[in-house]
Amino acid sequence: MSDALLRAPFTERASAALKDTFLQEALKIATTKFIDLRKESFAGFPQGEALRDRARAIKEATLQQLDVHLERLADNVERLGGHVHWASTAEEAREMVLRLCRDRGVRMAVKSKSMATEEIDLNQALEHAGITPIETDLGEYIIQLAHEKPSHIIAPAIHKTKGQVAELFSRELKGNFEADPEILTAVARKALREKFLQADMGITGANFAVADTGTVVLVTNEGNGRMVTSLPRIHVALMGVEKVIPSMTDLVVFLAILARSATGQKLSSYTTLVRGPRRAGELEGPEEFHLILLDNGRSRQIASTLREALYCLRCGACLNVCPVYRQIGGHAYGYTYPGPIGILLTAMLKGNESVRELAHASSLCGACKDVCPVRIDIPRMLVELREHLDREKIAPWTERVVFKALRRLLLSPTAYRVSATVGRWVQRPFVRQGRLRRLPLVFGKWTKTRDLPPVAARTFRERWKELR
Repeated sequence: MSDALLRAPFTERASAALKDTFLQEALKIATTKFIDLRKESFAGFPQGEALRDRARAIKEATLQQLDVHLERLADNVERLGGHVHWASTAEEAREMVLRLCRDRGVRMAVKSKSMATEEIDLNQALEHAGITPIETDLGEYIIQLAHEKPSHIIAPAIHKTKGQVAELFSRELKGNFEADPEILTAVARKALREKFLQADMGITGANFAVADTGTVVLVTNEGNGRMVTSLPRIHVALMGVEKVIPSMTDLVVFLAILARSATGQKLSSYTTLVRGPRRAGELEGPEEFHLILLDNGRSRQIASTLREALYCLRCGACLNVCPVYRQIGGHAYGYTYPGPIGILLTAMLKGNESVRELAHASSLCGACKDVCPVRIDIPRMLVELREHLDREKIAPWTERVVFKALRRLLLSPTAYRVSATVGRWVQRPFVRQGRLRRLPLVFGKWTKTRDLPPVAARTFRERWKELR
């Protein structure tokens, strides 16, 4: 999606996505595969539902004492020889990384997949400072070569077909490569191998951080995460403050459901536990370890209606089942975090004004809640978010007027009965083949892409009176 289109209104971005045949093909294949794999994985895991309840309870209990757990985490990381930095905003987090790079003469940094670094636009900041960031996750490497943003939380290049990736590699890596996943993976591996050896700094996110032990946990399906954390002389981990969990016992619960929800695996290929820098006598690991704890608006939401969004494990399951995401992909949302949970995270991080249009980019079908590993009630929060947009006068005035009028009509039995009679008469010019099509005025956008049932010839009250 072009930069100009990314700045266009949501409706234009969504329309462009619906017309993109390559995108439609890629989304259908990938999301359907993820849905089937998740379903199969949980079907053979009877204790999974109980573990989802347990995971939710852990998240809630942790938020109630978040400051305590974060302080314990920081103390244990420093006890192990690491350094902890507290970033209130995205700007502070970027400056902390840049300061470390300047002070230590870093010219190249290799990165494992991290939505937190995407959230703070770290790559752009590094490039502007003359430091070369290299994404080493295959999906992230693809979109970096394409100069794009991730389209999915766990599968950044989900919007691209293998043919498009082959064209991209052939153009950017100066070759003529077949559209074969094994060949393309080998090409990327060869290009990235030397980068691991040249880099001065490795940058990662964190799936979890265990407060009791000072352990940062990375869950990946590629070996690049371990290369990033062990080969460069400096390792910087950036994580949102909500990723802290109390104990290793709690970690076991999350590991049991995370991979199943994300990719349908019993366990991800690599679970890496990082406990500070290299110690005396150890043959590998960084000389320095830095953990940046990012707030960026998160703590403000602990007492808000968006509180549950802080439970999110970033598994991407809600994206795969969302009928809206499955049609338009991630770029149409216009922000770092796409899909139904992305709408809530965007509102949390950037304010309600940022989701004026996105708050309605959901059918409220409930599929996202059904698959969420920590049972986040996304539909309820989206409804509450829409209410806030109305109350804060952020929603378009036409929408606010229509809903207020509808509210008054539904609260008055007399008005409701009169409206049914009037509606039967007013709708006549617009009824085609038993459906309402192409309504005028503010209703035109709605019926441009969908039909509505007409007002019934006889109301329920009229039919009930006859039956009595």
